[in-house]
Amino acid sequence: MTDAAELRRRTAELLAAHPPATTERLDFLRARFDAGLAWVHYPEGLGGLGAPRSLQVVVDAEWEAAGAPDNDPRRIGIGLGMAAPTILKYGTEEQKQRFLRPLWTGEEVWCQLFSEPGAGSDLAALGTRAVKEGDDWVVNGQKVWTSSAHVARWAILIARTDPGVPKHAGITYFLCDMTDPGVEVRPLRQITGEAEFNEVFLTHVRIPDSRRLGEIGDGWKVAQTTLNNERVAIGGMRLPREGGMIGPITKTWRERPELRTHDLHQRLLKLWVESEVSRLTAERLRQQLVAGQPGPEGAGMKLAFARLNQEISGLEVELRGEEGLLYDDWTMRRPELVDFVGRDAGYRYLRSKGNSIEGGTTEVLLNIVAERVLGLPSEPRTDKDVAWKDLAR
Repeated sequence: MTDAAELRRRTAELLAAHPPATTERLDFLRARFDAGLAWVHYPEGLGGLGAPRSLQVVVDAEWEAAGAPDNDPRRIGIGLGMAAPTILKYGTEEQKQRFLRPLWTGEEVWCQLFSEPGAGSDLAALGTRAVKEGDDWVVNGQKVWTSSAHVARWAILIARTDPGVPKHAGITYFLCDMTDPGVEVRPLRQITGEAEFNEVFLTHVRIPDSRRLGEIGDGWKVAQTTLNNERVAIGGMRLPREGGMIGPITKTWRERPELRTHDLHQRLLKLWVESEVSRLTAERLRQQLVAGQPGPEGAGMKLAFARLNQEISGLEVELRGEEGLLYDDWTMRRPELVDFVGRDAGYRYLRSKGNSIEGGTTEVLLNIVAERVLGLPSEPRTDKDVAWKDLAR
């Protein structure tokens, strides 16, 4: 059994063999993966040592103390938080060996081809078709709200392979090469002025059956692993005290006493306490992951994340007054990641509006919490036993 002392020993050996100050960043990350010190709870040979997930903080502390480079997790968050755990659970051995290493080192960026213009909140209603031709699947359809598609090499994709069965049953999960012929990425300009989201058109895209993840028709079950991990990744990220959106407003409060009022003070205190409660709850949720896969509790964390971000950013604009409405860059940009903290208050206010949509809408997540966490009766679903091809669209 790998314990903390063993992890420190292995980390020290790697640092001695590959000093961060003189080793190329990518070479260091590859060596770390090969030594099983990437995500320690993954199996040996796949970047881990089969150690308890809780021991990840041990090696992370050693890297930080040594000034070692990280894999820029915010840039590759979709790969780390969604694609990797799904490939680990459902992938073949060949798929795990091919995809997990370059995913973790950041050599290959991933995106998620799930939502469609007519299938967002009701994702299982998706209409993108995949038809088997020999050893390939030919895919046609449109996806939307795809973060990072403009920089991604690979995508996790769900498509309809059998329209003659109920909507949840006729879906299959694929790994799509974004450089293949027929994949077209178009920017979607957002309220912030930039285009971090995209729409993706798939026209006669051929995907080998070897890049199917899970069994034919099991795509909805496979996708649940992705979605549960996504909500934990969004709402349960590890933060220090006053990390995230609460940090900039508390900094302004301390440095700009002329902006303070009694009413704003009371509201800031309330949001500070709620942010700290949310941060500690997220830590507890991550500890629960040691025992298995993430469950519907992640939906509750994502709900809290969206509401707090929107309330905090709104209060920050009020605190700053006219200055809070300023926004320094309205040019059309295509960023690789969202920078909530390093931008203006006006940007944070506008961008946080999307938090209640991305990663599952607030309305859908409330249903998940109600039904799967609280055990309340399900909403009536008249279409669950109707073949997808017979549904009104």
